[in-house]
This record gives sequence, C-alpha cells and structure tokens, in this order.
Amino acid sequence: MTDFDALFGSDLRLLGDLEYAEQRERGADLLTAVRPVSSRVDLQRLTGVQDLQQALLLRFLTQVGELAHLGHPEYGSRLHELVGEPNTETTRNRAKLFALQALQGEPRIAAVQSVTVTTDRRRPTWLVIKVEVLTVHEPTPLNLVLPIDLGGSVA
Repeated sequence: MTDFDALFGSDLRLLGDLEYAEQRERGADLLTAVRPVSSRVDLQRLTGVQDLQQALLLRFLTQVGELAHLGHPEYGSRLHELVGEPNTETTRNRAKLFALQALQGEPRIAAVQSVTVTTDRRRPTWLVIKVEVLTVHEPTPLNLVLPIDLGGSVA
C-alpha cells in the first residue's frame, strides 16, 4: 500500500452519485457490483479520491453531533439548521459558512478553492452548494454539488 492509498483509504460504497448528492437514500446504503472474474455479486468499494468524495458528501448530509455516541461529536455539518429558512442572501451566506466549517474537519483537503451557494432556478426553495477543493497529493480539483431543500429536508 502506498502512502497515497493509506492517506485516502478505502470504504464501502454508500452513495450512487459521488459528485451530486440529493439525498442519502436511507435504507439502500450498500451498493453491489458483479465481479468480472467470477460473475459473483459483491459489495462495491471505493478507494482514493472517490473515497474522499463520498466522505465529504456524507459529512455534509450528517448533522453535527449525530455520531457523538460513536465518539465523533464534531463530525457532520450544520446545513440541516437551514431547513425552514427563507431563501435569502443571509441564508445562502450561512450555507456557505456551514459548508466551510464541515470542510475544515477533513484532513485530506489541502485547500478550499471555492464554495458557491446559488438558488436552483427551477425550484426556488432549493439552494445548490458547489464546492471545489484541492486534495493533498492531487493537482486536479475535486468538485461536489449538494442541493438543499429549504422547504423540507437537507438533501
């Protein structure tokens, strides 16, 4: 195992789309795939940057404190606090702050290049958070998109 693999790690795949997460799809958490050699079905794994993509999306989708009973009281984001708020500049600024706070807890991020929060034109009660980060040991930026429904649920 290289230092890169050790740093980025591996995990089971829990999200179908690693760039755009609209929800956690609770109850359908483990994805499977057919092994090419044996044609047997097995759990999908993620390694490297894909593992980080999933980790960041899950961090955004988890409420801070939700995993305190497992020893991770600071893990997650505060984005859920925005549900029920009006789609105003203040709310969008708070969403950006909460996204930046969540990104701060990830040691595999070298730098946050940008966090933008806009309104989804097709759905006026939805915010779209776009994140671009540089990871350690990777020159290519990593992009993520997270929609938030202010009218009912964090994606």
